[in-house]
Amino acid sequence: MLKITTVRERVNPAQKKLGGVCARAAAASARSADEPCGPNPAATQLTETPWTNFLPAAMTEFWLISAPGEKTCQQTWDKLMVATSRNNNLSTNNKFNIPDLKVGTLDVLVGLSDELTKLDTFVESVVKKVAQYMADVLEDSRDKVQENLLANGVDLVTYITRFQWDMAKYPIKQSLKNISEIIAKQGTQIDNDLKARASAYNNLKGNLQNLERKNAGSLMTRSLADIVKKEDFVLDSEYLITMLVVVPKIAYADWQKMYETLAEMVVPRSTKLLFEDHDSGLFSVTLFRKAVDDFKHKARENKFTVRDFQYNEEELKADKEEMTRLSTDKKKQFGPLVRWLKVNFSEAFIAWIHIKALRVFVESVLRYGLPVNFQAMLLQPNKKNMKKMREVLYDLYKHLDSSAAVIDAAMDIPGLNLSQQEYYPYVYYKIDCNLLDFKLCVWRENSGINHHHHQQQQQHLQADDGDRSTGRAAVEDPGSSSRRRRRRMKRRMMPRLC
Repeated sequence: MLKITTVRERVNPAQKKLGGVCARAAAASARSADEPCGPNPAATQLTETPWTNFLPAAMTEFWLISAPGEKTCQQTWDKLMVATSRNNNLSTNNKFNIPDLKVGTLDVLVGLSDELTKLDTFVESVVKKVAQYMADVLEDSRDKVQENLLANGVDLVTYITRFQWDMAKYPIKQSLKNISEIIAKQGTQIDNDLKARASAYNNLKGNLQNLERKNAGSLMTRSLADIVKKEDFVLDSEYLITMLVVVPKIAYADWQKMYETLAEMVVPRSTKLLFEDHDSGLFSVTLFRKAVDDFKHKARENKFTVRDFQYNEEELKADKEEMTRLSTDKKKQFGPLVRWLKVNFSEAFIAWIHIKALRVFVESVLRYGLPVNFQAMLLQPNKKNMKKMREVLYDLYKHLDSSAAVIDAAMDIPGLNLSQQEYYPYVYYKIDCNLLDFKLCVWRENSGINHHHHQQQQQHLQADDGDRSTGRAAVEDPGSSSRRRRRRMKRRMMPRLC
């Protein structure tokens, strides 16, 4: 088995596995007692650039990067600050604290790196689904949504910039594989619960909307149950029947003149205006049952619309009771559902940021070797200077990867369909907190609500995902990704292998 080491210190050949204990011991021996390098769970004091106010949604893109430690990690941090913040205000920077995690073997790290890529994508999608469904439940009230999109009781920017590893949820004594499995199980549980709760709530909401829709719209289509009364009809008569007719407002006078002559057996002076909207009015008229067909035919010729309606008190009462029940049930479910969404959004978001921390740790060890000696840093680039920011970081860290240094930043890598912009000589992952721009409605698939609208959204999302994933598919393909990453890591770390 090949073992990872660095040019500074070679690992004893007897160590066939790089367990967490020996990795942390090696890391500790390489650090200064006064200047902790790399991950450090005890580093709770914030010495980074302060964040003043809540950032607007359009400015909540962060770059999580890492670079190998110099003599001390503070020197790595100082170099970044000088290059990006103190002189030219390209970004606002914070240290990103990652604890001492167990390392393992090269093969384990390479395989885990591929798995974490997929897990990152999955948990991010869960975070965005929960956020978007909260917006749907709160009916897109942005202020209310933002009030509930919190992580550990604080806004997302504050949580990320002051990130501390949750030792209780994700014990660092566990292997990296076990920690990733804990997060995967947590994300799957939230995703399944969301689908079930959303399906139930959407069905309830849809049934209520269907009833409400019947009581809305024009007189040509809407339900008449809440308009008419029992006294408007001749009931229980063997010979007489009351008809309901929709008459355009401009034809009121014509109706009054001719309704008695539309059939031979219309009761004189029996018409009555029951209700009107902005276009038309609903009139009642009483006639003999055997004249109904003739009356309908003549009314249609004169552009009067006869509504097929039979007054049934029991059915009307049942409809009103059903609407009341659905409305009450919706109110009962609303509060607990919002609370569940709030709690589980926090859980999913926290898990997602821990995945980012895991990815930085794994990738940093693979790139920079052992002992663990890197500084993780959180950058929020100035939106106007993002291109300049990339150039500065490239100049600062291009010596870390000679293969990246010789390739033009705008050039595509042949055969991979992967832009060089997605691979940098330093470890890099993006964190986008603008969660409501990405709409997923997976929970609607089972509920049947707004199916056509859902299909349109899914088509749009697939096209959008295709645009954003151009080149990434090759990276995330399990077979090709693993083989390519192994070759790249072994080439890069050959001087460090013993």
